[in-house]
Amino acid sequence: MVTTTLVPHGFCAGVRNAIKTALGIPFRGGNVYCLHELVHNELVVEDLRKRGFLFVESLDEVPDGSQILFSAHGVSPRIRAAARRKGLDVIDATCPFVERVHLDARRFSGKGLKVVVIGKKDHVETIGILGEAPDAVVVGDPAEAMALADDPSCAGRTLGIVSQTTMNSDSVKRIVEILSERFPVETAAETCNATKERQDAVKAFRGDALLVLGSANSSNTKRLCEIFGAKTFRAADMDEVRSLDFSGVEHLGVTSGASTPEEFLSAAVAYLETLKN
Repeated sequence: MVTTTLVPHGFCAGVRNAIKTALGIPFRGGNVYCLHELVHNELVVEDLRKRGFLFVESLDEVPDGSQILFSAHGVSPRIRAAARRKGLDVIDATCPFVERVHLDARRFSGKGLKVVVIGKKDHVETIGILGEAPDAVVVGDPAEAMALADDPSCAGRTLGIVSQTTMNSDSVKRIVEILSERFPVETAAETCNATKERQDAVKAFRGDALLVLGSANSSNTKRLCEIFGAKTFRAADMDEVRSLDFSGVEHLGVTSGASTPEEFLSAAVAYLETLKN
């Protein structure tokens, strides 16, 4: 390996806020529960677990009156109502950018528009956004956008388009274009600034390989891996970094998902430096 170039990296503002919120919670002698992973990074989650946080997938797992932390990905109005019924002490770490998407979806729905969410159907952020509009539909790629023209629930409707914040920005733009050719639309669809900045940097990188540091369940990490046209590696921890074979790589780019700790990136770069010798 000849050179190593760092592409934009580090926690995005939403992740920094979520972690700061979690670490600032005063434990009241009982457990603090977190609905879903706070952020999609196993190193961060494991650190919080060691500090006493319990991660759950349903409010049914949370005793009435307990402290509950909502993750950076946001939750639906139905979940918020259920938390109130259980008397839970809610600490909300929803990313402000995600909150804005919820507001846009609610605004479009209130105007009678057919809400379209550009996103992955099973992603926790998308699921939360869908809760803002009863008849919303999810579009994950351009092919699904084209098929929407045949959806009877969209016939004669104006679409209100929003997006999961960690989607491929080029794909979001293309989907909006396709829908705009077939329907009257109002759109607030865009990826968050940190996501777009990293994606643009990866597209502009001219090395022959890219190492993306981040967890397999991180949507923005996946998008970075998909965008780079040449050889791509991904690693979730140092054991995985050390297991990678960089034979033949002369110019390696290194970037990270928006929830990947800087300590991990620093350790990975230090290791890569030893491979030059």
